Amino acid sequence: RICASYFVLGWVAERYPDLVREIENCGYEVGSHSYKHILIYNSSKELFREDLRKSIDIIQNITNKKVRSFRAPGFSIKEDTLWAFNVLAEEGIDIDSSIFPAFRSHGGIKAINIDRPFLINVEGKFIREFPINMFKKNFLRLPFSGGGYFRLLPYPLLKFFINRSNYIMTYFHPRDFDSNQPIIKGLPFIRKFKSYYGLKNAFPKFLTMLKEYEFVDISTAEKFIDWGKVPIFRI
Repeated sequence: RICASYFVLGWVAERYPDLVREIENCGYEVGSHSYKHILIYNSSKELFREDLRKSIDIIQNITNKKVRSFRAPGFSIKEDTLWAFNVLAEEGIDIDSSIFPAFRSHGGIKAINIDRPFLINVEGKFIREFPINMFKKNFLRLPFSGGGYFRLLPYPLLKFFINRSNYIMTYFHPRDFDSNQPIIKGLPFIRKFKSYYGLKNAFPKFLTMLKEYEFVDISTAEKFIDWGKVPIFRI
């Protein structure tokens, strides 16, 4: 069985509880991806808390398991929205995978130059962070391991980056593999390119990667790490 963690939208879980139940019954861990997929930098602390609580309640009522993990929509935690970690800690989230340690259109935190697991100290409460990884060479910091980056890059180059990395956090959306999905009209060229380029070859590329590498879910990866020796970022 291939291991993976599923970050589920509360909006989807509310409408398709059997799907979430099937994911959980197959032995996969289920975390929150928020309720409405509102980018955090377009929200407020109060609205984010309400959205997060709603998603957690819906998922927990379906799986009968505590939701421990979270991934922000679009990796949208930025320098001026670090208050999101206060909310996460207060609402019982102790594992996060929202940090994108570079600039991107939806956010990212370039100032956090940590692309391996680390701890976030939130007023004495600790969140175990699994950030997106980068390929680093001199001044180059290049994401490659998931989503549109995975679709864009040819597999030999992906393999080159993977083999030179000590930590890989790979991530995918269902739409990353759906070449028959409807195309949204009126998108700017760059947005359209990011959303739809490489769809046809993404799943074969993904299968090749699964044959060559072994992956674990976040709860398993958590056990491999000596958390007493990782960097600590204070909020």
